Amino acid sequence: MKYPRPPYLGPSSKTATNSTGFFGAVPATAPVFDTPITRRENFLRAARRDNPLWVPISYTDIQYRLPNELADEKPGRQLGPRFQDPSPVNYSFLDSFGNSWSWEASAGGAMLTPGTKVVEDICDWEKLIKFPNFDDWNFKERAARFMKEEYDPEKAMHVNIYQGLTEMLVAFTGGYGEGMMALAEDPEACKDFFWRFAQYMTDYFDLLCELYPIDYITYHDDWGTERDTFFSEKMMEDLVYEPTKKIVDHVRSKGVIFELHSCGKIERFFPYIADLNVDLVWLQPRANYMPVLKEKYGDKLGFVFPMDSLEPGVLYSDDEIIKIVRESVDMYAKGGGYVPFLRNVDPKETWTTAAELYCYSREFYENQK
Repeated sequence: MKYPRPPYLGPSSKTATNSTGFFGAVPATAPVFDTPITRRENFLRAARRDNPLWVPISYTDIQYRLPNELADEKPGRQLGPRFQDPSPVNYSFLDSFGNSWSWEASAGGAMLTPGTKVVEDICDWEKLIKFPNFDDWNFKERAARFMKEEYDPEKAMHVNIYQGLTEMLVAFTGGYGEGMMALAEDPEACKDFFWRFAQYMTDYFDLLCELYPIDYITYHDDWGTERDTFFSEKMMEDLVYEPTKKIVDHVRSKGVIFELHSCGKIERFFPYIADLNVDLVWLQPRANYMPVLKEKYGDKLGFVFPMDSLEPGVLYSDDEIIKIVRESVDMYAKGGGYVPFLRNVDPKETWTTAAELYCYSREFYENQK
């Protein structure tokens, strides 16, 4: 069946205006289609590679909760950077563990404040790292307001639980150089810390599950630069894999989709990622060759990444967007497991992307049957 593409802001078009996700400061207006199943159900099918009807559209199909939206901020304290409301000026804040982070406005992200070091020697982590008391952060009231005023059961409910094992090791020890030296010099202490932090993450996830009807979470643990991984396969096997699997297994045991976000060129870790049984992997396509990963691991993993060929700061014509959308669907949508991270830089481009992605992927999946 051929699906008609709705004209831009046509008078008969249904529309929705939403955040686009992790970097969703500017709302996106996109067409909303009459669908045979809910957008939530289709997302779950796509994430589980279970006969989705279309490729999920981040503008309209997913409802996002970012770290600092989960609890009320305190003076100088917040659970994470305000990605959905980025500050135009530099500032610093303390996270729930007391680590200092600096927002860099020009980069649109936060980095560990230079000089921050909670743990000089990782062997002392039990004495020096104070795990947060969840009651201090007003999770319940914030969730109650959201569920009353904003929750949309038609969409997949996403919660970003943010930083993982190796990222927090780096934060506590003062930087990536220090964190990687700790892995090499004191592996047993690092492993003990990882197991304790894995328990914290499962407790944190359980708290959020009590407050929100979560469909999927994103867990962040950067494992590499754009040249290679930070650590070896042996360190992955001996130190990182099992505590990470504890987190993945716990999340998936609740029927929740697990998305791993990891920056860098991490192709050498893909056998481990597949064995972890994560549902989705959010990657940097400029550092990893996505067509090969889809071909090799597409029966085990779903993929989240920006749509191919879209250059930052470049606006595209309708014909160019249509071509990019179709090529991306043709390359990555087979069998499900494709959830592109859509950008929002121009209202008409946003509309054309959403309309073509829905209509063309409907046609694509119908032709696969």
